[in-house]
Amino acid sequence: MGTDHTPKLVGTAWGLLVLNTLGSAGARTVVPLPRSLIQMVTMGALAVAFALALAVNLRLRVRPSAYLFLLTLLLVPSVISSADPESGFGALFRCARLALFVATLWLLSRWWDGGTTFVRHHIRMYFLVLGSVAAGLAISPGAALPDLYGGRLVGALWPLTPPQIGQYAAVIIGLTVLLLLGRRTDRRSAAVVVVPSLVLLALTHTRTATIGLFAGLALAIGSLVLTSAAARRFFTWTVLCAAVAAVVFGSALQAWFLRGQSQENFTSLTGRAKVWDALLAADRTTSEHLLGAGLGDKSFGGLPIDNSWLAVYHEQGMTGVVLVAAFVVVLGGVALLRPPSLSRACAIFLISYCAIASYTEAGLGDASPYLLHLAVAASLLAAPAQAAPLPAPDVPRRRVPRWAQRSEVI
Repeated sequence: MGTDHTPKLVGTAWGLLVLNTLGSAGARTVVPLPRSLIQMVTMGALAVAFALALAVNLRLRVRPSAYLFLLTLLLVPSVISSADPESGFGALFRCARLALFVATLWLLSRWWDGGTTFVRHHIRMYFLVLGSVAAGLAISPGAALPDLYGGRLVGALWPLTPPQIGQYAAVIIGLTVLLLLGRRTDRRSAAVVVVPSLVLLALTHTRTATIGLFAGLALAIGSLVLTSAAARRFFTWTVLCAAVAAVVFGSALQAWFLRGQSQENFTSLTGRAKVWDALLAADRTTSEHLLGAGLGDKSFGGLPIDNSWLAVYHEQGMTGVVLVAAFVVVLGGVALLRPPSLSRACAIFLISYCAIASYTEAGLGDASPYLLHLAVAASLLAAPAQAAPLPAPDVPRRRVPRWAQRSEVI
């Protein structure tokens, strides 16, 4: 597909967007990094990404995108609610960050043509992030598997939480498997990405990422079953292996899934349900109900919300919830209407993964990896750009003798 001529700076800008969404909160690192320094790096990455995207798209050519249009509309309730003095300066700062993030996506949309270029950018960048996690595990296993997180894998070189690492690993595993089925990569390259990522995913004990990976792959491969023999073989072998693993390693898998939690703690989703109930029971004005309380750190009462829909409701109100639901539904609807293809399968995987993860992770209403995942899905669903028609060749004019140019010959 027509992304062979994508400028290299586009991939650099995409990598900087990924860096911006890594966040600044997480586990303690081997070398202590001040949070102000991390925020300076991440915000600087966003500014440089915008500058690079503008440099390669000075004519401001963009592709029509319902996803980006609805994401731009999301800025309206964000700005209105964040402009309230009670929201604080941090809310306005987050609005400016979201606006710059969306503007950069608009500039990069010029190269959205239904190809897999941005899928490859996505995989490369997150594989580098996971490489830093693996390096931290090798340098300091104690810092990478701290007791504070119950022995789950964290970022020891850059502050990354287990859910973050699990999310990055699950996304690149799923995309790489689909590229392999679509014969866009070879088995050796796929194994280099998938095998270590699976190990890191297992060490994070992240249930949401694991469920999202397998459910998303099932839906994506299911969309290819009727047209791809490789997809049918992979689906059949996966089902057989899963059945055998469930019988042979059933107790070990159950122990991994429960993570040593009690039944009460498991049913309350590690305490998330208590925060959700308190948020929904809180008194709100009509303005807060419609427009939210302004962009914040996705917490309520000092505790993380860990639900995209409730976080959006808290910060951008019902208006934000409707807009977020709209762009998720639009992307899903467009994916279902597309004919079977590798691009469609990758888009279905990303959309379904984000929809599943939204139940226990926040991020659909602010600059986050989830918005980048959906942006990749939008690039995969974009119609290929039509090539400009070739100019007609100049036809040499016949030389007419001077005597023939006269109306009559005397």
